Amino acid sequence: MREYVLVLLISAALTYLTVPVVRWYAVRWNVMAEIRDRDVHAFPIPRLGGVAMYVGFLAGMLVASQLRFVSDVFRDSNDAIAVISGATLIFLVGVVDDIWGLDSLTKAAGQIVAAGVMALQGVQLLYLPINGVISLDYGTSIILTVLLVVVTVNAINFVDGLDGLAAGIIGIGSLSFFAFSYLLSVDKGFERATTATLLTAILVGICAGFLPHNFNPARIFMGDSGSMLAGLLLSASVITLAGKLDPYAVGDTALLAPLMPLLLPFAVLAVPLVDLLLAVARRTGARRSPFSPDKLHLHHRLLEIGHTQRQAVLVMYLWASALAIGSAVSVFVSLPAGIGVALVIATLAVLATRRPRRLSR
Repeated sequence: MREYVLVLLISAALTYLTVPVVRWYAVRWNVMAEIRDRDVHAFPIPRLGGVAMYVGFLAGMLVASQLRFVSDVFRDSNDAIAVISGATLIFLVGVVDDIWGLDSLTKAAGQIVAAGVMALQGVQLLYLPINGVISLDYGTSIILTVLLVVVTVNAINFVDGLDGLAAGIIGIGSLSFFAFSYLLSVDKGFERATTATLLTAILVGICAGFLPHNFNPARIFMGDSGSMLAGLLLSASVITLAGKLDPYAVGDTALLAPLMPLLLPFAVLAVPLVDLLLAVARRTGARRSPFSPDKLHLHHRLLEIGHTQRQAVLVMYLWASALAIGSAVSVFVSLPAGIGVALVIATLAVLATRRPRRLSR
């Protein structure tokens, strides 16, 4: 655990310290998020925050490769190199989009290529726990892996609409999945040095390092370079754990235990995934491209009913915490306890979601 904490802190520190440098260059080169109809910021904000996140990611991986315990991740499989190559490709696509802009099809193609490069190097879903355990053939494994990565990347990208929203939700989800993967190894006696645990520790770190610069009022945006990088890293952590672990090794043959390695990631991403599905249904129903922007996301609706940006972001944090924390507790304590925790946090979220009261003048 100490080595994971060290990697987390190094990633957070390098990200935090790199952001001001990146911001200075973004302002100098005029890489700014211009004001569009769907945006909520009132003046241009520098982009390219993903550059600092990428620096934090590489720093975390470099430090991990030199540590006595966690370095087993690099020796035991090719997963770490596969993730670094996929992350680098999708980061570069994001940088190009942040600076010059890419159309949706070109950006989607870049996401598919990055996910495919990672999958072809071994980071793949190998089974599905349906009617037992279904082993996937090579072609199906590649296709489903790429699909999972692309969906996760776009879910994160869709929710990145308010100051600190994406970084906070990714951080909450990553922390929950870190706890799940580490405690799973401890509780079941598995190898504790896993790619999933390492990636989520780094992801928590880069989100923690970036969030102080990004929380309202934001001084920099992560841009697509950051949101797509974070989406790929989160999906890679899911695939390297859930995609390669025998589901019945995590517990008995009850329904919840074998399904949890795959269900927890969806619980972690429930808020951005719901927002993504609603957006796709809304836009296709209006005979528009599912990638066409609008101002009807969940966070936009919270603003419409009177929440400030900070209030809306904190409400979204609560909803994300209810599902992510409740799911993790259900695995290592009990299902009733997990449901109870989720209901308590969800109740707080419901109360916070209600139209805020305004003082009469």
